[in-house]
Amino acid sequence: MDFKLSKTHLLQQEMYRRFAENEVKPLAEEMDETEVYNLELLAKMHKYGLMGIPYSKEYGGVGGDYLSYALCMEEVSKVDGSTGITISVHTSLCCSCIDSFGTEEQKQKYLRPLIDGSKTGCYGLTEPNAGSDAAGQQTQAVYDEATDEYIINGGKIFTTNSGFADTCIVFALTDKKLGTKGISAFIVDLHSPGVTASENIKRMGIRAASNCEVSYENVRVPAANRLGKEGQGFKIAMKALDGGRIGIAAQAVGLAQGALNEAMAYVKER
Repeated sequence: MDFKLSKTHLLQQEMYRRFAENEVKPLAEEMDETEVYNLELLAKMHKYGLMGIPYSKEYGGVGGDYLSYALCMEEVSKVDGSTGITISVHTSLCCSCIDSFGTEEQKQKYLRPLIDGSKTGCYGLTEPNAGSDAAGQQTQAVYDEATDEYIINGGKIFTTNSGFADTCIVFALTDKKLGTKGISAFIVDLHSPGVTASENIKRMGIRAASNCEVSYENVRVPAANRLGKEGQGFKIAMKALDGGRIGIAAQAVGLAQGALNEAMAYVKER
């Protein structure tokens, strides 16, 4: 078996490496020190297609494959983990949920602007009392038949990108008695009334990534924004996380390589 990259992938890798060195690295230290992500850099990542690599050109994506995406994650993470996770959550979690489970109408309305450079996405699953145990979540979505809307109340924590994101995949209980089988998924416009994002949560690493606690207070979401059927939310969440591990693995490789590169440079300097 040949593990060498194709000419196309080698060219893509070089392009991502140049972007990381020229655009990300000069800002990485300042972003980490201030714990604020540079939105001009975010705009450049959208402009150059880094936020829509593995998605179809039909919806405004680059039309690449997951290897292309992994190469991007590795190269940017070599110089800044915060940039890696910003791309990862948008691509692997938010966009993948709509791409895999959305209707054509949902893809045109929400996926297209996420991958064509218009908007940024995030993913709301974790709660203060429900981390790895998604069944322990308390956020609820109650259907209002009169308006054909769901009313969401609750809160999510460690929601990466939420400080500047436009769209979030929110998981909420539509039937509390059913546990994980009672969780549903919704596409939520974060500019909706009742949505509030906190200041960035203090963290030991990837400090520049926007990572907030998001509150949902009587947030009305059209029934047309539900992903899949009621009760399919846990399945949707787990599938997105499974795919997301590909990007996170590439990020880990990039972080390790970046640390080794810095260590070798320091040793030679000393």
